[in-house]
Amino acid sequence: MKIRNFLAEYHASSKRDYIGRVVEHDKAECAAVAKQWGAEYWDGDRKYGYGGNHYDGRWFPIAQSIAQHYGLKAGDKILDVGCGKGFLLYEFTQAVPGVEVEGVDISAYALKHAKEEVQPFLHYANAFDLSVFFADNSFDFVYSINTLHNFALYDLIKAIKEIERVGKDRKWICVESWRNEREKANLLYWQLTCESFYKTADWVWLFNDLGYTGDIGFVFFT
Repeated sequence: MKIRNFLAEYHASSKRDYIGRVVEHDKAECAAVAKQWGAEYWDGDRKYGYGGNHYDGRWFPIAQSIAQHYGLKAGDKILDVGCGKGFLLYEFTQAVPGVEVEGVDISAYALKHAKEEVQPFLHYANAFDLSVFFADNSFDFVYSINTLHNFALYDLIKAIKEIERVGKDRKWICVESWRNEREKANLLYWQLTCESFYKTADWVWLFNDLGYTGDIGFVFFT
């Protein structure tokens, strides 16, 4: 298992007012709204989530980087666990013509407003129960970005095992984490939907303990 931080540059490009996130609004109320995974979370006010999640092509270089690293090629099957509106899946089809893509998400709103080209390949399903759609070893590459930390530990464990089950040898899971007390505080200030909060060493231990054979990545709030 290797640490691959494909999102480092993308994540660092956003400026965040961590203290403002806490004091300018009722953060508990905002979190309750965010966890409905509806229009407010995706396309409403920034205090509820993305503040407008629209396709703008920014995911294309990330798709290129991931595809190159894992040697993805035409005919490979890719699964996004927590796909949202499917923007990165779409970029994989552009970066590697001929790949087959599928995605799962629990947000009916996101799936309804997904990128038109990949919408037929997206499913309403939970990350900790993929058996309704996928058999063992169904995908050449499975990834999950900023999704699994939204589960309580008992469902998080099941989700990691499901990703391991449906994937072959190439997998990548990215979660929010921290390396020091400042990053920990910033994460707690900023997050709205997290249920599992672990420093990097704890995440590594958990993945290893569960027999996960893919790579992992982290998002830090510096």
